[in-house]
Amino acid sequence: MTMTTAGVIFIVTLVAVLVAVYKPFGDHMFRAVAGTRQSRVERGVFRLVGVNPAAEQTWGVYARSVLAFSAVSILFLYLFQRVQNHLWLSLGFDPVVPHGAWNTAVSFVTNTNWQSYSGESTMGHLVQMAGLAVQNFVSAAVGIAVAVALVRGFARSRTGQLGNFWVDLTRIVLRILLPIAVLGAIVLMIGGVVQNLSGGTDVNTLTGGTQTITGGPVASQEAIKELGTNGGGFYNVNSAHPFENPTTWTNWLQIFLLLLIPFSLPRVFGRMVGQNRQGYAIAAVMGILAFLSVALTNIFELAGHGTVPQAVGAAMEGKEVRFDVSNSATFAAATTLTSTGAVNSFHDSFTSLGGMMTMVNMMLGEVAPGGTGSGLYGLLILAVITVFVAGLMVGRTPEYLGKKIGSREIKFASLYFLITPILVLVGTAAAFGTGNNSTALNVGPHGLSEVLYAFTSASNNNGSAFGGITVNTTWWDTALGLCMLLGRFLPLIFVLALAGSLARQAPTPASEGTLPTHRPLFIGMVVGVTVVLVALTFLPALALGPLAEGL
Repeated sequence: MTMTTAGVIFIVTLVAVLVAVYKPFGDHMFRAVAGTRQSRVERGVFRLVGVNPAAEQTWGVYARSVLAFSAVSILFLYLFQRVQNHLWLSLGFDPVVPHGAWNTAVSFVTNTNWQSYSGESTMGHLVQMAGLAVQNFVSAAVGIAVAVALVRGFARSRTGQLGNFWVDLTRIVLRILLPIAVLGAIVLMIGGVVQNLSGGTDVNTLTGGTQTITGGPVASQEAIKELGTNGGGFYNVNSAHPFENPTTWTNWLQIFLLLLIPFSLPRVFGRMVGQNRQGYAIAAVMGILAFLSVALTNIFELAGHGTVPQAVGAAMEGKEVRFDVSNSATFAAATTLTSTGAVNSFHDSFTSLGGMMTMVNMMLGEVAPGGTGSGLYGLLILAVITVFVAGLMVGRTPEYLGKKIGSREIKFASLYFLITPILVLVGTAAAFGTGNNSTALNVGPHGLSEVLYAFTSASNNNGSAFGGITVNTTWWDTALGLCMLLGRFLPLIFVLALAGSLARQAPTPASEGTLPTHRPLFIGMVVGVTVVLVALTFLPALALGPLAEGL
């Protein structure tokens, strides 16, 4: 069997299983976020934190709850790292330096999980488990909660209520993320991923085929990070490490886990607005963009564009031989199409055009299917922009799902879209303007690509990197931390503001002039608007980086 054939089978089986679970898993998530009955555990949590589960919140209160929870989480995680040498299971590690602790705290709370350090030689077990792993759950749950609040804005009328953040957060963690993470961890352990707390050294030693490891809850962290589309990892080389990702089928499983929730959330959207076909339309947009990305990344990597890859017959630099080129390219596309950031190969060593695709995936806004929750609300924002553009074409007030898209709504949508490009391009320019691009391993177009990738990854809360750049300095930790912080919470505020504006509207009955938003024409328009907006924004930077390198 050729590498190309094996890669096609890998992708086809992945798509088939995702299609098969779309309806049942989407329905399960719908029941989790839309149900009214509380379990005994949930009631205990609500009593403990003093939350009335029957009380709903306006968009402003919902947003303040999200920001307050995240601010406390950042402070706690920062302090946790700074005092880890005094904690149980610290493995004798020193406290994390202030700029590193800041960057890591912001990274994990914003669901980015960017790591400028080697996990197995920096963090003790307690910080890994009670700090980083906990944020893998709750930061992902925050994204889903905000997406659900936006959908409520479309589904409700003449009300300012969008639900209760604390109820949504609790239900999503207990009913969705925890059960699937436990099952995923068990399957990964069966596949050979380690799960223990043995060992006492901070160094991995490989002698004569005998492997002595620090230990740590690798299997459970792996399941959590993939399911919550989080990057990060116990080992510095992430999912390329045989203890995290030992075989081709665990590689397949990890890709499935990171795509499972984002690709199933459109079903929740369709159920909540009472039109399943609307959910299918959003899923179709995600699927088209994802297919194009996976296909192009595979084509560019299998073609081995470049002098050295063509000379040796394959672009194997930086790739694990047990995954080959195609499976590595598929993982790279999936991890950058979502806000995962986990890697099983070295993106910096991809061909110029293959590496460009990983950046383009993030520049799309990670909406195909995107992060847990953030992918859905990002794509709904693009749908709002699309109906606005369509309305301008025919001289009619645009509508989406019975809600008019007026000046207030399109301002929120536009501000949402503009935040990330501003952070990426200004951050890249600042790095070059201050001379901090000198930490890049390469010069010329590839050096620009390394810097551009770093800010694209941070601002889109992805967490992967072109590993040729050194970013564990005070300037880089501070700058990327600010991009992660602003790139997460400013768009989130605009999403909730839009949700509040939509929820207060009275429903507008459909008429002959209403644009059907469930048909192929609208699906194609959303795909086109997404691609055009990204091209207009980022093409000059890409032309100076990966495109120039490719030429």
